[in-house]
Amino acid sequence: MPPTAKTSAPQRKTAPAPESAPAIEAAIADLETGSAVWSHLTLGQRARLLERVRATVVASAEEWALVSARTKGLDAAHPLVGEEWLGSPYGALVALDGYIATLDKLAKGASPLDGIALEEGPEGRVRVQAFPANATDKLLLSGFTGEVWLEPGVTAAQAVREAGLGQLSPAQPGGVGLVLGAGNQSSIPVLDVLYELVASNRVALLKVNPTQDELVPLFERALAPLIELGLLRIVTGGGDVGDYLTQHPGIDHVHITGAVSTFEAIVWGPSAGSGAAQTARRRAEGKPRLHKPITAELGGVSPIIVVPGKWTDADLAFQAEHAATMRLYNSGHNCIAAQIVVVSSDWEQRDAFLAALRDAYDRMPARPVWYPRADEKLAAAASDYPDARWNAERDRALVEIGTGGDAAAIETTEYFAPVLGVALLPGLGQEFLDTAVAHANDRLAGNLGANVMIDPVTEKALGGGFLRAIARLRYGSIAINTWTAFAYLNASLTWGGFPGATLDDVGSGIGVVHNTLLLDHVERSVVRGPFRPFPRSLSALGGRGIVSVLAKPPWFASSRTAAEVSEGFTRFQMDHDWVRFSRTILQSLRA
Repeated sequence: MPPTAKTSAPQRKTAPAPESAPAIEAAIADLETGSAVWSHLTLGQRARLLERVRATVVASAEEWALVSARTKGLDAAHPLVGEEWLGSPYGALVALDGYIATLDKLAKGASPLDGIALEEGPEGRVRVQAFPANATDKLLLSGFTGEVWLEPGVTAAQAVREAGLGQLSPAQPGGVGLVLGAGNQSSIPVLDVLYELVASNRVALLKVNPTQDELVPLFERALAPLIELGLLRIVTGGGDVGDYLTQHPGIDHVHITGAVSTFEAIVWGPSAGSGAAQTARRRAEGKPRLHKPITAELGGVSPIIVVPGKWTDADLAFQAEHAATMRLYNSGHNCIAAQIVVVSSDWEQRDAFLAALRDAYDRMPARPVWYPRADEKLAAAASDYPDARWNAERDRALVEIGTGGDAAAIETTEYFAPVLGVALLPGLGQEFLDTAVAHANDRLAGNLGANVMIDPVTEKALGGGFLRAIARLRYGSIAINTWTAFAYLNASLTWGGFPGATLDDVGSGIGVVHNTLLLDHVERSVVRGPFRPFPRSLSALGGRGIVSVLAKPPWFASSRTAAEVSEGFTRFQMDHDWVRFSRTILQSLRA
């Protein structure tokens, strides 16, 4: 897919100019010059530039993690501060290493897929074995794997030939892209800027979300090599600035990570107030307000499908903590936070699992509910489900929908807050899995990510039916016995909604990001983890399941050593100091 050049569509007048308009005009002018600079850099020079960015990110990493934590109400001693090590510098470093490796391969005339296994998948799909990419990945996250599935009909030869995206025609400029940054995770805007530059040869004007204004000086230091060459400019401001920029004739492309409502306001106009009637006319006539290409990642209602099997008490407790983590990580302020657990009403261990889930949800460490308007979302959940189970502070809700109960609100409203639902569906084995897949596809809002929990004995019994069910699950990321956030953190995988979205029916977004292998024709990413942690995972040595040396993944909110291990993982990504990392491994065994 070639980079997008300047649009030939007629340009409309820009929105009313904000006070910062003179600085914005200067920034766009700098970026137009920077676009020419980028188009004259060789692939090798681009790789060396990203190595310089890596060094400045390393120098900023500790401050980045701690400032990001502070903006969320966490001090340096909080047990969950490790989330900000993983969700900030770690993700950026993984992406930079991946892009550097890809650019080095292309500079030598090779494909980014050289040395990477390609396997056949269901219904003619090619499965790219993207993670682990090296021996270090295998050690750090033993037992975890990740594949990128390409669209049906794309051949392995085509995948190899077309991998590289914009770097296959590096001299062709992609213009100036506007990145409307997310406000919940501070690595998101950085990763989006890098993808614009590498995948599409677009220099970037980053407008940060107001929740991250405090991080702007840090971003400017961490990304200084890009700023020095005019490849990046950063601006702040509210909705008026964003509106002005999306309509600006100097912007060639828009990328947003945020809410569906924000996307629709950009594309069609306001849905309420004096402009609502004009917006409705635009939609009816199919004439969007936005006259330039847009890509987006927009979240949704993510399920956890619990496939019934014979689980031990330890399995029930571990997977219940897993489910609670998927909701409560970052106080539920994640586009990929799980929102509804789908459980078989016929499972003989249903009640035991739900009891373990209630216990795990209650015991997770307390933390601020910090995202703007989260109190309104919690109030909406309380109104939607007056019988929900709340904690003492009433900032964490568990909604159990009985058989035949009304799950419409929790299945169609992305609460973006600590609200977790449980829905019951009938069946066992393949029947349940097929029913749950259809339910997720047809009833839940969005299609960003879905999680599946299944024990190895049950998966083996399902045979090929299990993978066929995964193929029918229409989500951009699918996690089997892990969390889809694992796909987000490892940028060799792709991140975005399921293909097929349109401006009028956007789902969880258009296009993908991350994707350090620069693959074209992507359908989804599928990640796997071990059903059981160390040492119980050693039972898989007999051929059942996956072996892991992690006693508990560092992103588990219940991990006693999550802060130390997450920081240790990041520092190892920074400097590959094996002596220090050995201490991190010992800490992980105490999780």
